[in-house]
Amino acid sequence: MPIAEGKRRPFLTIDAIETNILETFPYQMKEVVFKEDGDSHCEIIEDVNIEHIKQEVVYKTDELSALCPYSGLPDQATLIVKYTPNRKVLELKSFKYYLMSFREVGIYQEHITQRIYKDLKAILEPLSIEVETVYNTRGGIDTACRIKG
Repeated sequence: MPIAEGKRRPFLTIDAIETNILETFPYQMKEVVFKEDGDSHCEIIEDVNIEHIKQEVVYKTDELSALCPYSGLPDQATLIVKYTPNRKVLELKSFKYYLMSFREVGIYQEHITQRIYKDLKAILEPLSIEVETVYNTRGGIDTACRIKG
């Protein structure tokens, strides 16, 4: 029998996920136009309303990891978040720390996707959002989870 048989790594509960660390900043739906001002090359900013334009924001990282609550072994995934901002944009440093808070948490793959979707939808209030997780192969099985809303 292998020495690792029956071995499990301790993990934290979902309460350790740091949702409160997520921050946003205002989404400015205006076009910034730079012009040269004579010989001084001074930049003049002109606001032009472009509310009719919908921008899709995409974040991708291969550094998402959590612990399988069954085995205690790490699950590693690529995370892709796509959203159309309404009034807020996600601040990336806070997002990175939020994702890092999953590392010692025991949570199933499908629940990670659902939790990230729920948390981002609540803080961003986007026009649309999609969260996809693509996990590294385990036991010869590839797993990908996706939620759109």
